Amino acid sequence: MTVNDRSSPWWSTARNADVRPFLTARGAITRALRAWFETQGFTEVETGILQVSPGNETHLHAPGTDLTRPDGERVRRYLRTSPEFACKKLLAAGAGNIFELARVFRDRERGDLHLPEFTMLEWYRAAARYEEIMADCVTVIAHAAQATGIGRFAFRGKVCDPFAEPELLTVAGAFARHAGIDLLATIVGGEGDRDALAKAARGKVRIAEDDSWSDIFSKILVEHVEPHMGLSRLTVLFEYPTPEAALARVSRADPRVAERFEIYACGVELANGFGELTDATEQRRRFTLAMDEKQRRYGERYPLDDDFLAAIAEMPEASGVALGFDRLVMLASGALRIDQVVWTPAALDR
Repeated sequence: MTVNDRSSPWWSTARNADVRPFLTARGAITRALRAWFETQGFTEVETGILQVSPGNETHLHAPGTDLTRPDGERVRRYLRTSPEFACKKLLAAGAGNIFELARVFRDRERGDLHLPEFTMLEWYRAAARYEEIMADCVTVIAHAAQATGIGRFAFRGKVCDPFAEPELLTVAGAFARHAGIDLLATIVGGEGDRDALAKAARGKVRIAEDDSWSDIFSKILVEHVEPHMGLSRLTVLFEYPTPEAALARVSRADPRVAERFEIYACGVELANGFGELTDATEQRRRFTLAMDEKQRRYGERYPLDDDFLAAIAEMPEASGVALGFDRLVMLASGALRIDQVVWTPAALDR
């Protein structure tokens, strides 16, 4: 039987001697990171999986379910795509620095780097700048590598030294270097100029008539930028343009960019972090626009969580990050696919 042979039942795969080193590595990394968070004064939390809203990003999809109340009324709930909403409610309640190893769900996702159910390591520092969370990520990744004794990460022919000083690169700098595009010239009044970016990207990516500025941005990022990220050392890609701010606050230094970053190793995105937005009115505006676009593209929208929006207005200044724990284990254990490092992969192929 091959390692994690998808034709075999998961319980048979889990007892396969070839897989056990990956699962042993998972345990070692979990213990090492919990110990590190304890030394940093974090509280481990465990938040609810069923949510009023699973998240309000255009291209994220969540499984839903109907619950029955004692009076017989049916209510719609969703499996969360992230613990972010619940964690920020805890920040508003005064929880301080917190972290969670959270089970999360993404519909329409399956592949060597994607599972419909996976583990996300998410943490928040109150009263912290987002540069501090960036530094946390670099330390966490190094601790994972130390826990397994691996000297370098390798994936699809690319290698990365998790202990080397990381590359710090702005998104605008990455677009200029790898795609020859002046990205910030297409940002006007905090909004993306779709036609300007389409013109700059002509001949570099295929552009459809109904592609938005964000669609074109994502195509350039995936096709021209990401393949160069995290080669030989980690890359911290920061200062995302404001149309891609999501739940991040706009930079005080440059209103064309937001306090958002992502970290890559071997071309693989590992983490996505923010200097957290605490303006509930602005967050509601962003969510509404994203759900309008989701409705246009996919014919569905998720409700807004009014309790969450109320909570972020009461949140302290904070920064936080979501790190793909299974991807980190995959790289730190030398596995080839993400489903090799989870105990019970979802049986979607049967």
